[in-house]
Amino acid sequence: MNQQNLDITVAIPVRNEFKNLPLCLSRLKSFKHVIVIDSDSTDQTCEIAEQYGARVVKFHWNGSFPKKRNWFLRTFQFETSWVLFLDADEFIDEEFFTVVTNTIKTTSHVGFWLTYSNWFMGKKLRHGDSNRKLALFKVGSGEYERILEKNWTALDMEVHEHPVLDGTIGHINTIIDHHDYRGLTQWFQRHNDYSTWEAMRSLSLDHDGIFTHPELTPRQIGKYKALGRWYFPISYFLVLYIWRLGILDGYAGFAYAFAKSFYFWQIGIKIKELKKNT
Repeated sequence: MNQQNLDITVAIPVRNEFKNLPLCLSRLKSFKHVIVIDSDSTDQTCEIAEQYGARVVKFHWNGSFPKKRNWFLRTFQFETSWVLFLDADEFIDEEFFTVVTNTIKTTSHVGFWLTYSNWFMGKKLRHGDSNRKLALFKVGSGEYERILEKNWTALDMEVHEHPVLDGTIGHINTIIDHHDYRGLTQWFQRHNDYSTWEAMRSLSLDHDGIFTHPELTPRQIGKYKALGRWYFPISYFLVLYIWRLGILDGYAGFAYAFAKSFYFWQIGIKIKELKKNT
């Protein structure tokens, strides 16, 4: 990768990511600053980060606002104009670096939606889900939406919250590789936590079947309207596996579509349980 100090701080929120972190960090040598934000890791995560020249900052969540990414945006003394949030299982390449380098030199946008590939059961999926995140934006242009959680979860990082930015947003379609090397057990554990969070979030937004919030995107509104509907997991499976050609990815494509549908089924039944108990 080109040896230049790109005007971007890469921020990597982590907890026990020693399996993914080496490959992630090995691709980031050309960025001006690489910061690993660690939440009480008990493995070799911090040692690996320092071996690759990243700066480690420690974060401990007390259960209230801000969570990890907003805490970093509010407390870190940036020396760059841009910040890129990467997960430890996301790996950039030379093409992405070149596109971003050229883009930020001339853009009038304050942020960019990024595009990600997806791996499941050790196979790169060519079809099915299309993954995007608003993960590259100008420092000071905004922060992640503030959600007033009431002991919903032990998750200390903004997961499904999106940045709310003051300005226009563009798209970068060059692929970032998303490949979690920790395996299926970790995937299912993580998505069980996510489904609990999503069920609580859905219930907090539901006003007699109407989902309104000033910071919700149209896509989010559509999602929260669909969550809890008995047919949504089935429809989601059919869209991923048939309409978006997940069938062409073989058994991994089927397993991924089924696992994601199961995830949405989990959210639905958790919503029903929460409604019954309120």
